[in-house]
Amino acid sequence: MTDVVRQIADAVLYEGHMLFPYRASALKNRQRWTFGGVYPAAYAATTGDRSRVSFECLVEGRAPEVEVEARFLQIVEGAACDEAIERTVGVGRIDAPPLQGRVDASTEQLRTGLHRLSAWIENTSTWAGTSRDEAMRHTFASAHVVARVRNGAFLSALDATPEPLHNEGLWPVLVGEEGDRMTVLASPIILSDYPKVAPESPGDFFDGCEVDQLLVLSVLALSDDEKREVRAGDPRARAILERTEAMPPEDLMRLHGTWRDA
Repeated sequence: MTDVVRQIADAVLYEGHMLFPYRASALKNRQRWTFGGVYPAAYAATTGDRSRVSFECLVEGRAPEVEVEARFLQIVEGAACDEAIERTVGVGRIDAPPLQGRVDASTEQLRTGLHRLSAWIENTSTWAGTSRDEAMRHTFASAHVVARVRNGAFLSALDATPEPLHNEGLWPVLVGEEGDRMTVLASPIILSDYPKVAPESPGDFFDGCEVDQLLVLSVLALSDDEKREVRAGDPRARAILERTEAMPPEDLMRLHGTWRDA
């Protein structure tokens, strides 16, 4: 996975992981706000959530070879609060207690030089409780798929397609350098082709409802007691605090705004 692709895939993976003020005691951090949860079937049936997500996209080429991998967070109990472990799996069975599921993919030739890729993630856990906190330990959080092709090229889902395509909980977009059609990211967040993180961004904040400048200033304004709680909690939240406290004035000034050519 190239750095450009990984930067976007990681932004999707951790969006909503922990929200400002990044303290476990804060009301909005007592549950996970990540997008793209794939939940146990019994729990999903009672809550309206999904136990299976899928996408389709078109691939050009006479004999394209497609590689698919799913990425998600596994929620585990930590010393001070729940923590998240990154997982990456290929096509096949997922069996990492208490997580059970499957990743599948198939390629169908529609006509000479055109194929349809179908891929999906399914949670097959038999857990049937009602507690959301416990359900998250059996859930593929922030689940998304990265697909790469050799001997072919993906078509954009944003263009008119000659064949009907079906997406459920995942939206495929081209990622990488502009014009590169070798990689697709199927994300639970709707993106445009070739999304990019603004070069002015000093790093992850996990909070898409805010802007970096506001979050930096808000983090710097935390009280000493609040900062101590952040440092004792989630390691990624601690990294945000340490990064903002060490930010030089010129980097902070860059967050005030910029002009870009259309």
